Amino acid sequence: MSAIGGKPKTIPFWLLSPHSAQAYIERKYSLSYPLSNRTSNKSSGLGELLYLRARLDNSTGEQLHDVVAQVYNLPLSYGIEKRPYLPSKCGKYPALVDLSFNNFYWQVLRSSDGTFYLYSAFFDNRTLTEPGPSVRILGMADRIKPAVKTHCQLWYEGQGTPVVAKVVEYRYIWVHDWGNYRNGILQPYLLQCVIPESHRHRVPQSVSLVEGSCDRATNNLRVVHNLPPDGKKKNFAVCVKGIAFSDDLSVKLVEWLELHFLLGVDKVFLYNLQIHPNVTKVLKFYESQGKVDLKGLTLPGEQPNFRGLLKKYIDKKITHKRQNEVIPYNDCLYRNMNIYKFITLTDTDEVIMPRTVPNWKELLEEVAPQAMSGENHPYASYYARNVYFLDPMQKKHGWAMDVPRFMHMLQHLYRSAKYTGPTSYIKAFHDPQVVLTLHNHFPFSCLTSKCPHYRIPIEVAHLQHYRVSCVAELRKMCHKFENDTVLGDDILRYKEPLLHGTLSTLQHLGFLQGRWRITQTKGHGPP
Repeated sequence: MSAIGGKPKTIPFWLLSPHSAQAYIERKYSLSYPLSNRTSNKSSGLGELLYLRARLDNSTGEQLHDVVAQVYNLPLSYGIEKRPYLPSKCGKYPALVDLSFNNFYWQVLRSSDGTFYLYSAFFDNRTLTEPGPSVRILGMADRIKPAVKTHCQLWYEGQGTPVVAKVVEYRYIWVHDWGNYRNGILQPYLLQCVIPESHRHRVPQSVSLVEGSCDRATNNLRVVHNLPPDGKKKNFAVCVKGIAFSDDLSVKLVEWLELHFLLGVDKVFLYNLQIHPNVTKVLKFYESQGKVDLKGLTLPGEQPNFRGLLKKYIDKKITHKRQNEVIPYNDCLYRNMNIYKFITLTDTDEVIMPRTVPNWKELLEEVAPQAMSGENHPYASYYARNVYFLDPMQKKHGWAMDVPRFMHMLQHLYRSAKYTGPTSYIKAFHDPQVVLTLHNHFPFSCLTSKCPHYRIPIEVAHLQHYRVSCVAELRKMCHKFENDTVLGDDILRYKEPLLHGTLSTLQHLGFLQGRWRITQTKGHGPP
């Protein structure tokens, strides 16, 4: 059929006869028949097209309880599709859609004098907690000395009206001489609300921070009260700050984790700011084994969380970075204070190395026998002094020939003969029943009037710190550490099991190139 005075007019294929349409579709889309063996009065191929099915995801998406579980500071009751209505004489249990979120993991209170960004909340009934069982809220505020009076609305199961308690303390988790001591910059705080006598022995399901005691809340944090499932405490938990690894540090991380498990660490807790996919793969593998706990983390307020920009931000804004790090350190402390005898805060480039005994348990039994037996002991923390294992030292002394080059710690067998100062860059074993707030290196405060500590002799244990170079504060004198070295091969006691565990894991994860055959050898395990 042609248009008058023009080019032939194309007829839409759906107006063609069935046989012509079928031929057109077969040519255009390379369809092959028969599509099915169905019988029909009209058995044309075109008719069969009506029964083609596209592959779609017909699931209903994530269930509400799955979404709530991902935001681990939300009360689990939000995972129930239809919560029972409970009348209230004061305040109202906030609906999930009425909460004020910030950067996914933070909830917000905008008060008449400053904004609070809330991260987590905990029930604290430790023996030394004064004046009694309390709810503590961990978060940040844009004030250096919050003067606004606030309250905790404590929500209990089966009660529509909250139990109200005043915030009795804004515990500052920083030292003003370290910088950023001014309003407008987010500061880390631990808030305390003492539970009224009538409810002293009951754990609230959640808590809302409000200004007026009966205000409608814009936040609602799950109150965490973790206890050991069998009633028996484990020995050691390691807490790692929010990590932002843009590089693939997966191989180093496997070696670091395997060494800590050989030393007797029960579990490692990490917070994911932004990490390389291979690092995620490593941590998820160990998480599936119950050896690692990985939680998501963001920076609150107007701080950047975009991939790439976040890393630049924390690299340039060092004081901001340090203040933000305080939150995951203390979240890890309170989440695990009733489950482990000791909490250790370390980075993934360092390890507290025992030198006279094979593991941390025997180390603590040597320096603090009462602590490991569960009895009272005089110290809040046990410090290990810092010594550097720097990359130029390894280059100077060469490679160990019987160890893969990618085994970073096993290849670094020379250290500085000089230690950093007795209180500089130390790491410690902390008693979570005594410490109140933690910094990377030491407690800010304790439930006792002071934070008594014990310095582990360097002949017994020290902190092995693996770095490219010294920290910035020591950069000008780093040559003194680099040029005066001694053999530091305490790690070789763990060589065989460390090699086996690391290579086995790397092979399982598909991170080994070439043909490797790793066989199980009897006797592998902690020395």
